[in-house]
Parts: sequence; C-alpha cells; structure tokens
Amino acid sequence: MIKMSKIHVMSDNLANKIAAGEVVERISSVVKELVENSIDAQAHNIVVDLIDSGTKEIKVTDDGVGMDEEDAKNAFLRHATSKLLKEDDLFFINTLGFRGEALPSIASVSKLDLNTSDGNQATHIVINGGVLEKVEASALNRGSVFKISDLFYNTPARLKYLKSDATELSNVANYIEKLSLSHPDISFTLTNNGKKIVFTSGSGVLLKCIHEIYGYTVSSNMIEIRVSNDDYDVFGYICKPVVLKSNRNDMTTIVNGRCVKNVDINRAINDGYHTFKPDIKYPVTVLSIETDPTLIDVNIHPSKQDIKFSKLEELSKMITDTVTSSLKKTILIPKIEVKENQYESIEPSIDFSMGDEEIPYESVNQEQIDFKLDQYQEAKKEVCESSQDIEENELIKKLELYPAGVVFGTYIIAQNDEGMFLIDQHAAQERINYERVLRALASEKIFTTTLLLPISLEYSASDFIKLKNNMELIESLGFKLDEFGINTYIVKEHPTWLKAGYETESIRRIFDIIIEGKYLFDRVKFNDHVAATMACKMSVKGNEAISLEQAENILSDLVLCDNPYNCPHGRPTIIKFTKYELERMFKRVMN
Repeated sequence: MIKMSKIHVMSDNLANKIAAGEVVERISSVVKELVENSIDAQAHNIVVDLIDSGTKEIKVTDDGVGMDEEDAKNAFLRHATSKLLKEDDLFFINTLGFRGEALPSIASVSKLDLNTSDGNQATHIVINGGVLEKVEASALNRGSVFKISDLFYNTPARLKYLKSDATELSNVANYIEKLSLSHPDISFTLTNNGKKIVFTSGSGVLLKCIHEIYGYTVSSNMIEIRVSNDDYDVFGYICKPVVLKSNRNDMTTIVNGRCVKNVDINRAINDGYHTFKPDIKYPVTVLSIETDPTLIDVNIHPSKQDIKFSKLEELSKMITDTVTSSLKKTILIPKIEVKENQYESIEPSIDFSMGDEEIPYESVNQEQIDFKLDQYQEAKKEVCESSQDIEENELIKKLELYPAGVVFGTYIIAQNDEGMFLIDQHAAQERINYERVLRALASEKIFTTTLLLPISLEYSASDFIKLKNNMELIESLGFKLDEFGINTYIVKEHPTWLKAGYETESIRRIFDIIIEGKYLFDRVKFNDHVAATMACKMSVKGNEAISLEQAENILSDLVLCDNPYNCPHGRPTIIKFTKYELERMFKRVMN
C-alpha cells in the first residue's frame, strides 16, 4: 500500500485566490491597489472610470512610466515587485506598494485587460480568472490602462458580500478623495457611468485640493499648521470649530505620502481640540507627516493602511500642543453670513452646468467659460485670503462689547462698530469659571478658607475607604478633613474658589469625582474634569434673568479668556453678525 502525502503545495492560482481574500475585499480595494501602482509609476494624471459602481467594470488610466512586455508579464507573478530587491529594503519603504500580491490576486478573481507602454514598446495582456489568455503588441502612448471586469465572477462567496452600488461607490469616492489630499500634485478623476464624481486639478497646492474636495465652507475655515522635531515634520490644515463632523472619517493622516489610519494620531488631534468642540463631534483635518522610513512600520497588514510609529508619545504630544496653540492664535467667532450664490468647486472645467441640467463641454460658449473662470479666480482669492486670516488671540482681549439686552433670558445681545454679537450667558460664564478654577488648581499656592461650622459628609464604607486612600490628593486641592464617627468626614477648610452658598454641594461633587476614580493617575486631566464640573455648577443658567451690569461683567471677563469661543464642553459662546450682513438681510445694500 502506497502512503499518500497529506501536505501539498498549493497552485499559484489557488494561493492568489486566498491572498485576494485579504487584498481584494471590495471595489475600493481594487481601485486602491491599481491607483497606488499608478502613483508609484510617477503618473501625473490618473482617471478611474467605473461602470455600475465598479461591479461591472473598473478602468484605471494613467500617464506613468508604463511597462515593457517582460515586466508586464512578470507583474502578475506572485510576489513579483519592482520595489523590494533585498531584505533590508523592508526598512526603507518609500513606495505605496511593495508586497507583490495585488495584481495576481486581482487577476485571479476577475477578467483583466491591460494595455501598457514604456514609451518604446506597448503590450496588451488578457487574463481570465488567473489564466493568461493573450499577450500581444499594441498601440498606446506611455502609461497604462487597466480594465477589471466581472470582479469575483469565479468566487461567488466573495461576490455576495459586496455592498450596494451606492455604498461601493461611496467607498471608492472616499478613497480617491484621501489619495487626492495625500498627493495634491496629481490630478485625479473619478467617474461612474460617465458622470464625474471627483476631480482634482493636481495644482500641488494642498489648500486648493481641500477646496476641490470639500468646497468653500470647509476650505475657508482651515488653519495651516507646521511643526517639526528631530524625528518628524508635520504640515497640514486643521479646521476651525465651526466646521465639525459626526465621525472621524474626515481626519486624514498622511505619512510619507501614504494615507493611513492610526487611532493614536487621531486621538492626539482630538485632544488638541479639547474644550474647543463637543466630544461627540470631530474636526476636518489633513496632516502630512514626513519621517525617516526606519521610524515607521507599514508592513503590518496587506492593506498597508495601518502603521506603527517609533517615538509615538513625542509625536502625539507635538501634534496635540500644535493644534491647541494654533486654535488659540486664531479668531474663532462664528460669523453669520448671507450666501446667495454658492459654487461647489473652484475648478472651471469640472461642471459647466446650468440648474439641474448638465451641458456637454463642447456646447459651452465662451461667455459661460468666462463666467466660470471669474468664479474660479474669486474663489481662489477668498481661499488664499482666508488661509492668511490667522490673527493673534491677543487681539480679542481688546474687543469692546456693549450689552444691549438679553433675549429668552439666555442670550446677551451686544454690539460694537463691527456688528452685533449674540452670547450664550451660561456657556460664556462657564468658560470664565472653568479657566479660573483650572488656574487655581494648577497654582503652586492654594488659597483656602477656614469654616466656622464644619461640613459633615457621610459615606458608605467602600466610598469612605476610597476617599481615605486619596487623602493626599484631597489635601493638595486645598481641603482639610478629619474623620468624625463611623464612615464620616468633617470638612474644616476648603479652597477659596468654591462658589459661596454652594460649598457643600461643590465639595460633594468633587469627592464623587475622586470616588469615581476617573483620571486619578493623570493630574492634568483630573484638574480639567474637576474644573469643567465646577464651572457648570458655578455659572448662571439659561432662562435665568440677569441685569445689564451682570451681562457687561460677563462680556468683559469672556474676552480675557484663553479660549473665549467655547464652553468647557465645546459649545460656542459667541456668534457674530457683521454690520454688512445685517444690512444685506434688510436690503439696505444690494450687492
């Protein structure tokens, strides 16, 4: 009896199909791999054409360096790559692709048609389900054209997991947008069934690319940041808190030209917005990080979107501090503006449409082109001006606001020569008290007051023990306690910043925070939590009548704050109506 071996070497086609399960998960995965190859091929113009969101056909056209016949055939061999020659190259990766798995994986689960030329030799290759069917000479200018048809036609189990056409198209558009932001010097075009979805001009100007992706509202509210240390150079744009999203999808991080997802970097950016926005909202940011390839590791997952950083703590702190300082140096008062004509893009060749009807480019007359060009120049001018509108926050400390009244018992109406302002009285005083308490907690010298009648606080046995274990922290805050009977403390002394008349309630709130145990090992975050909690309690509430004198005090104290624009929870404190916009609303001016 002949013994049969149980272990066999898989065929290349089977191995490629298995690899496709990791590399090719959805339509956007195919687009990602093909477009990244185009970028690595030094393309300046990349066009992605989809039919039925890519379920029927994906076509990627570029003007890169292309391939000769031998390279074109070898590109579909497993682990064939032009980007790694030796083992040490793994530590110096400067290209988007390097694993050599994408093309054979894609070819194994689709019908693939490639035309490519290096400028001297043009080649046409057809592969069906991983089987090479045709190699022939063709005619093509330098570059490559990949056509992927009937994706997953031979792996129905994968096919059924594709999402709806709308979802697949959204994922592709999102990825092309990210790539555009990471390579503003490359022109990207995405179409679906002949309709243009995304277009960027490849101008090389990041702010213009942001405008082309997000529009004027976002691009005109971006703040440029630039910072470096010995290991990392960080450049990009962060948005003013007036532009916020409900998820982190618009927080774009680019490392050495590669768009990545990194929880730690997102957290560092978000921490920089602390008290400038609500915790449940997220900013629009585009940050490019340049570093020595040896300090990062992108070879973690086949998608190459995850990344590990060396010296992550130093990088995170630098980003957080830079975001915070940039926000503090910028006037962040939201302005209410009347917009009668919005343009979606500043690129005049994108959309020559009138109303809901798209007009073919060939039928557009010179007058329409001139009109679009005027829009382009005006939008470009406004974007450039807005990017330079970073004023030192010290200027707002000189802002004089004169209260004129209070509406709904909540909003102070104020004015000056520039316009009219609405101030949320609770949010404004909450910010004032928050910074006051925070300064007191951070001060080396704690001012306290002795109580004539000590305050008695009774707790459960477990809570009593928690407070006793944190007595050093309690005393550092300015409290002096004595045990008094069973599970009871008496407070004999407390810090002077407690609100008069609310001492007992305030002390209970602070001790409850200590019992909760949140941030006990991070004094900065603990102080912030205490200050935010106390500020809310100490501040005038909405629907609470205040006098004009009280309103004036709130206004004069607010403009002196480090961040006068938001309460500790990120809600806006002040909104501005310019005199010009008011006159436009009342038709006193018509332009």
